[in-house]
Amino acid sequence: MAMKSPGVTRLPDVWMPRSAAEAWSLKRNFGSDAEYVAGGTLLRTWWEGDIAERPAHLIDIRSLPGLSGIRSTENGGTVIGAGTSLTSVRRSGWLASRYPALTEAAFRIGALSIRNAGTIGGNAASGIGDLLPALLVYEAGLLWYDGQEELIPAEKWLEHPETYRTPEKLLVHVRLPSHPKSGAGAFSAFRKVGRREAFTPSVVTAALSAEISEEGRLGCVRIAAGGGSTVPQRLYAAEALMEGRRVEPELLAEVHGAVEKTFRPKGDAFAGEAYRKRTAANLIAAEWWKLARGQGEE
Repeated sequence: MAMKSPGVTRLPDVWMPRSAAEAWSLKRNFGSDAEYVAGGTLLRTWWEGDIAERPAHLIDIRSLPGLSGIRSTENGGTVIGAGTSLTSVRRSGWLASRYPALTEAAFRIGALSIRNAGTIGGNAASGIGDLLPALLVYEAGLLWYDGQEELIPAEKWLEHPETYRTPEKLLVHVRLPSHPKSGAGAFSAFRKVGRREAFTPSVVTAALSAEISEEGRLGCVRIAAGGGSTVPQRLYAAEALMEGRRVEPELLAEVHGAVEKTFRPKGDAFAGEAYRKRTAANLIAAEWWKLARGQGEE
């Protein structure tokens, strides 16, 4: 049975469930008056910026069994508990050797104190987290608990919120398939542009991955972009242009145009939609150009 910590005047009551089922039941009972919390870094930002009201109840999921840690699966894939810290993601040698764009994305989030507290689950479940472009290019699945477990591809979850998102769903695991784009003949990258050099909210984030044949032709191309309040998205038109082709200046010009045309960012007072489109196109074209010149990742 969940325990409630002593309430403090004008502060939320904190509940500590002992299972995913109990946490979900509490959320169903309290509805919009409750939020799941682990690191709480994004929630604090929203409360302090008056973007969201502080709820009456917080459901602390940090102690739920199986909700943290990184492990391999029998088929060569990877399971990351939703409560795993961003620092743990960043420092994982297993992830770095197989999903380097994900570990780089984790490193680019906030300061060390934020990464120590923040979790992969909170970042992904926000729907706008900087890890999401990397999860998209690695074709991650999100395992949710909603009375029963349901595995939803991150791509579908982002593209069809009306179908797949309900407030009481609890993210349990992030699942990454065995990735052939690791090791020789592989390429992946993550880049972030913010309003300053470091410790800054993103303006644009971009992730790329592909297989490279001995002839230098690209296969299994995946490109995704997000940043700020933009819901990250796969850029299918740009991917299709690159499939089976070598990276050459003419192709990069086509890809640049496709990204500007199809990326749908959300502008704000600091950076408008057109600026974000152009920045995403520049970032993505530049990373492919580095590949063509044999420079690889920085």
